[in-house]
Amino acid sequence: MRVVICDDHAVFADSLAMVLRESGHDVIGVTYSPADALRLLGSAPADICLIDLQFPEGSALDSLPALLRVAPATRFVVLSGSREPEVLAAALSAGVRGFAHKGQQADEIVAMLARVHAGDVVADPATGSRMPLRPPSEAQRLARYLTPREREVLTRLVRGENTATLARTMEITRSTARSHVQSVLTKLGVHSQREAVIAAARYGLVSVSTGEWLLR
Repeated sequence: MRVVICDDHAVFADSLAMVLRESGHDVIGVTYSPADALRLLGSAPADICLIDLQFPEGSALDSLPALLRVAPATRFVVLSGSREPEVLAAALSAGVRGFAHKGQQADEIVAMLARVHAGDVVADPATGSRMPLRPPSEAQRLARYLTPREREVLTRLVRGENTATLARTMEITRSTARSHVQSVLTKLGVHSQREAVIAAARYGLVSVSTGEWLLR
């Protein structure tokens, strides 16, 4: 696979490039800012672009629309130290196809990039687990089975609330809150609150920016 690395930590970026080359992959460039990556991808399209989430000038997600315009066939993988569901959801809704965690070993990151290149969406940087894709129409059909109360629970999960906060803000017991959350997971066919948040963002069920229910 043809790879571009974009990270302002030069030692990390250059070291990972060396590991990728030793693994038989073609590193067509190492860049240190989204602007540099934009220029490179405009002239030398890549299969994969591994890009750090945070740069001195701001989040890489702000640059992603421009990057996708110049390289629509490139799969973007975000390198992040965060495992927050709202970060994952925002990145997926922006078009990111995978996550690498800064705590992973270089060979683990290389293996994950290969999975993204093969078509997987690797949604959990902590475990490298793959979240199964389903057609948007199917996801939206499942979401219509959510009761108004369950929809409220899902929107609150997207906003970053945990079960204890749900119970307090919705004025219900923690056991009732847990029951509502489990019902949401079951109906959406996911296994964790993180996956529910990712599904809500990916399939346009809930606005990541406002936390509002979108499906009509």
